[in-house]
Amino acid sequence: MMMQLRLSFFQVFTVTSLWVTLLLTLFYNDQPIEMGYLWNIAAISAIAAVLFGMMYNMLWNYFTLKPVWNIVISSTFNIAGGMAMVWLFSVDMFQFIAPWFPGMWLLSIVLHVIAFYFYARMDSRKKAEELNNILK
Repeated sequence: MMMQLRLSFFQVFTVTSLWVTLLLTLFYNDQPIEMGYLWNIAAISAIAAVLFGMMYNMLWNYFTLKPVWNIVISSTFNIAGGMAMVWLFSVDMFQFIAPWFPGMWLLSIVLHVIAFYFYARMDSRKKAEELNNILK
């Protein structure tokens, strides 16, 4: 489990670093960037790696909480981590979107519920097919 979490952490960290670097290249191409801002990129990547590389994996694959708690925890940490990443990227952008925090949290819960039921339906269909193949 620890090896898988470590691998997932570094995969998400690397992809997020490259993604943020690409965004900075596209949107801030002409502006110079301070060396200290590179630590913000590393922090953004670390937050994404902890959230999507470790927390989601542990929460949905290893913990035995009820789905409603998984959805609430996932949504809350997703929005909190997302807001922290936006703050690290741009304080002005954070101040612009901060008033919509409750709406974003509610939307996150709705989207997590939809994703959970879609995934649960696909997973149960896949397991039913596997059982049918065993019976043949």
